[in-house]
Amino acid sequence: MLAAGVMSRTANAGAGIPSGHRRSWWPRGMERFKLGFHAPSSAHPPRTRARWAGCFGAAAAAAAATSSSATATAVAAPRAKQVEVEESRGGGEDIWSAAAEVERGGFPEHLIIMVNGLVGSAEDWRFAAEQFVKRLPNKVIVHRSECNSSRLTFDGVDMMGERLAQEVRSVIEQRRGVQKISFVAHSLGGLVARYAVGRLYEPIGKRESPPRPDKHLDEDKCLEGRIAGLIPMNFITFASPHLGSRGNKQLPFLCGLPFLEQRALETAHLIVGRTGNHLFLTDSDGGRPPLLVRMVDDCDDIKFRSALRSFKRRVAYANANFDHMVGWRTSSIRRQHELPKHRLLVHDEKYPHIVHVDKGNAENNHKVLADVRAQTHDLEGLTNCLFFPLLLNPEVMIRGLTQVSWERVDVSFEKSRQRYVAHNTIQVKSYWLNSDGTDVICHMIDNFLI
Repeated sequence: MLAAGVMSRTANAGAGIPSGHRRSWWPRGMERFKLGFHAPSSAHPPRTRARWAGCFGAAAAAAAATSSSATATAVAAPRAKQVEVEESRGGGEDIWSAAAEVERGGFPEHLIIMVNGLVGSAEDWRFAAEQFVKRLPNKVIVHRSECNSSRLTFDGVDMMGERLAQEVRSVIEQRRGVQKISFVAHSLGGLVARYAVGRLYEPIGKRESPPRPDKHLDEDKCLEGRIAGLIPMNFITFASPHLGSRGNKQLPFLCGLPFLEQRALETAHLIVGRTGNHLFLTDSDGGRPPLLVRMVDDCDDIKFRSALRSFKRRVAYANANFDHMVGWRTSSIRRQHELPKHRLLVHDEKYPHIVHVDKGNAENNHKVLADVRAQTHDLEGLTNCLFFPLLLNPEVMIRGLTQVSWERVDVSFEKSRQRYVAHNTIQVKSYWLNSDGTDVICHMIDNFLI
């Protein structure tokens, strides 16, 4: 009724109303707009009204025609399905190109395993998986792992690694014809993937030629291996705490304050279970070194280092800033003085958030190997209380992990509106919230070894 009264007063405002009546408070432009819908009056001849109403009529008719045409087209020629998605028997989802399956008469030969991080799920890698299939349709089949989701990520790196290894075996059994395998993991998933490949590693032979004097002994024995019977190609991690979360600014949201970092070390297991013990190196199974320390070398039952070496590429993507969950040093496997200086960071027009790329050439790695042999003890021999504190030093893990070469890709979302969620943006966990990380995903795919 109020609206009707207002419209009535507005309609009478220009039609010679009595002088004692209040004039409408609507602006003149609004009056003209509203008058287009009013009943006939002397201020608006029928011809003008017809032209005004005709505009809406024409638009409505055009929209109806377009809708009918689109519907008819959709019915006559249904859109071809581009991507096939199917649940795997062992859990998770497999994604591949439908056209490639028709063309090849089977699945692509390169299997990519994508692993989520803490409290994550297979959904976290949806965008990246679809980009893989769209950009490499005839080459890859992508499996988004689901065996370690939500609270299952509190069970510890070893238990999660065992589950992932079993899931990978199940996928390979189901997708006959795959010949190559790669791993792409985010955050905690990088540690889980390292454990799983160690469990899946299968040595198949040794080099028969005599050792070369200019090569290191550890490289000469170089076991040629397979991962679950497949040729290992790429091992890629995004913002993964390879050195754990213990130490100054390794868990950045604690702001580097010693008392907060000590408190986190003491209470992590209460929040994230055994995983907290592993990340903060407080586990000691049967008096052995912490799990993350053991994972930088070959153990009796699991060949962690040999498994990593068997991949043709190892790549660590790391957030240089604004990652509040994983520090730059631990995700890029570097010492503090090895981090690129700000003045050395560059900006690529094609990949605007990639600010530094280190290819990790093998020559520099050989120097590290020589230094490791000269200065470090055998890890299994450092189990007594006198030497145990040495195991908690990240230097031990850095030296162990760098016995194989790593490519390091540094990422910065400093100028992005999504910088405060950089930990998720680097993998585009949700396109609507983390779309600025698209160029990082494209960089990974463009440099992916097929």
